[in-house]
Amino acid sequence: MDFKNPPTGEKAAKYVNAILKRYPFAKSFFIGKSVLGRKISVLTIGNPVGSVLFAGATHGSEWLTGLVLFRFFDEVCGAFEKGEKLCGINIAEAIGKRGFSVIPVLNPDGVEINLIGSRGAFSSAGHIERLAKGDFAHWNANARGVDINHNFGAGWEELREEERKNRIFGPAPGKYGGPRAFSEPETRAVCGFCSTFDIKRLYSFHSQGEEVYWYYGRKTPIISRDIAEEFAKACGYKTAFPSGMASKGGLKDWYIERFGRPGFTVEIGKGKNPLPLSDFEEIYQKLKPALAKALAM
Repeated sequence: MDFKNPPTGEKAAKYVNAILKRYPFAKSFFIGKSVLGRKISVLTIGNPVGSVLFAGATHGSEWLTGLVLFRFFDEVCGAFEKGEKLCGINIAEAIGKRGFSVIPVLNPDGVEINLIGSRGAFSSAGHIERLAKGDFAHWNANARGVDINHNFGAGWEELREEERKNRIFGPAPGKYGGPRAFSEPETRAVCGFCSTFDIKRLYSFHSQGEEVYWYYGRKTPIISRDIAEEFAKACGYKTAFPSGMASKGGLKDWYIERFGRPGFTVEIGKGKNPLPLSDFEEIYQKLKPALAKALAM
């Protein structure tokens, strides 16, 4: 299957439908809707309860992460069907122990705005145009101008103080954490999924930097560092600690604080966001061994 186009709403739906048609054992369902009513889908193989979750496209300009996850899920299904290994990992064995779930596009409104501008925002087009000031290429927020990865309730109050220091006081193309923690439907959708399905491992994919973040506060499991180092070793990335406004308020941070389980942020690729589609194949091939290893760790 070819994954050659950005995962906008129509294309993402086609990717999901093609995967389900080709692999009847894979499942998909909606976990919520975006601000503008776009459906947020999850793909699963094996038992979704207690599964490993990969989440992508939390930021509009980082849609390449969604394409990576669609491609990898498709390859996992192919290896599972044929009883083959993927990058040395016995996929059937890994999926038998712990299922695999993927939310390729957590912020569908943000992806549409980034790729096609304000017309992707429907009735909110005027609001988005005022906020973007003509620069849609770097749009990261949702359709309300809230940065989803600043909206989770882990260090949110401290993050709000840092926003004010950086003169961020309201909706913006990025870095505004919303009027309160968990205010956004996209945030609540992924949190609800993690809670309902008792997710055991979480990997949140962003770009760029080729780094893996694994730590958030005293509830970070001791094993998290070892997992992060194994993941990084498999793809040539490095482990690191985020700083400043990137060090709190994120999905990985909330997951660790809420469950006390290993959670990670993976910054794929290198360059300037949005990473170009021409970089996709190189990024994917470099990252794939680590993605496969993540299913078995």
